[in-house]
Amino acid sequence: MPPNRPIAGAIDLMASSQKPAEPRRPAPRLYLVAPQDPAGLANQLAEALGAADIAAVLLRLPETDDGARVNHVKAIAPTVQNKGAALLLDGHPELAARAGADGSHLSGIDALKSAIATLKPALIAGCAGLETRHDAMVAAETGADYVMFGDPDASGGRPSFEAIAQRVAWWAEVFEIPCVAFAASLEEVEPLAAAGADFIAVGDCVFGAGHGAAAAVADASRRLAIAETAA
Repeated sequence: MPPNRPIAGAIDLMASSQKPAEPRRPAPRLYLVAPQDPAGLANQLAEALGAADIAAVLLRLPETDDGARVNHVKAIAPTVQNKGAALLLDGHPELAARAGADGSHLSGIDALKSAIATLKPALIAGCAGLETRHDAMVAAETGADYVMFGDPDASGGRPSFEAIAQRVAWWAEVFEIPCVAFAASLEEVEPLAAAGADFIAVGDCVFGAGHGAAAAVADASRRLAIAETAA
């Protein structure tokens, strides 16, 4: 299954490791990190996907057996893919093709290296959990289709916002491979886009919003538009 075209539009940039001098990157897009609790998830995603342009959705699978996980993905996939977004699994590269997902999101270099042969060339391989610049470059060399900066670790910790923005700006200046910047709040969306992120990941700040996921996604999209206008 070829990569879904919305995120593949950025992935098409990945053939070279050095950024050309002239062309601007495409306008940044949103990347949704879905909540873990599957109850009512399809409805939440449908509302969020209907509120703005979404490039991809990261699906975290329930703690169950592989058959149930595959069925869960298959139940969610039409909601995401019929809106033109790529559906990525959080880990579980061995299930991606079987479940009809567009790829997997791996945490750390070792996980990426273990999964790359399973996913490529047909499916997307993203990489997060990159603690250093060297790790990010190794991920690119290994074949990652994107790198993510600012994602929380297992305990919920993350670098300072200033450090994340600096990492994004460095990457955008040097490399063609897209980067996803994780926004812990809607207030981080605009500055991360201005720093050069190709995608802005939003999760709890959207799905945990008191005024609903659709309104929060629309707000995030508005902030992206402001950053693009100011660029």
